[in-house]
Amino acid sequence: MKNFNPLTNLLYEEIDCRNAKVTDFEVRPTTIQQVRDFIERWHYSSNVNGLRISHVFGLFYNGDLIGAMIYGPLGMANTWKKYGDSENDVVELRRLCCIDNTPKCTESYFIGKTLRWLKKNSEYKVVVSYADAHYNHTGIIYKATNFEYHGLTSKGRVIDFEGKLYHDKCIRTYNVLKNESILSAKFENVVRKLKPFAQRVKDALEDGRAKYINTPGKHIYVFRLKKVKKTE
Repeated sequence: MKNFNPLTNLLYEEIDCRNAKVTDFEVRPTTIQQVRDFIERWHYSSNVNGLRISHVFGLFYNGDLIGAMIYGPLGMANTWKKYGDSENDVVELRRLCCIDNTPKCTESYFIGKTLRWLKKNSEYKVVVSYADAHYNHTGIIYKATNFEYHGLTSKGRVIDFEGKLYHDKCIRTYNVLKNESILSAKFENVVRKLKPFAQRVKDALEDGRAKYINTPGKHIYVFRLKKVKKTE
């Protein structure tokens, strides 16, 4: 099996595996560096900025990357409390995308393989994912992989900046700067400074180059990898 080479796999749309069987595909862990460009090309959000990442998977056909998936901590603070006894019990499926020319059930096959990997190789007990109604997604692939439907999130808003949509929390990400006296554990000396991208977006909102867009609630789906003691 050849290794994925992003330099020779740039024209993903030229890969056509519609006549293949999903069992011909290989699912394996990879890195964000290997799938970043792919996700920015094929995922509807077109970005991975601000994602906290715990696991990345690639879907390969004859050595070519045809799908990518990212798992990570939940994007909304304290949401894990609804599903587990600790934050480490719960992980979110943050990104999933494949090229267009794939056979039926490719995404559900991909998800199923990663769920089995997580069940065997991690301590996670619950996977949460969201289908974005703003893009008319209802979660068909999650239903096909036996996720439980848990209703809708509250309505939200995103930031439209340079042709891409970002969660509004992207303007609240900071670098923490500490002066030498922090060694004395006097945390009043901690200075927070916006990360460069957060500052760019904030400046764009102020001068009109970016804008807020109100969005409907997202469909919530939950998959139980292991039993949890918590009752909802």
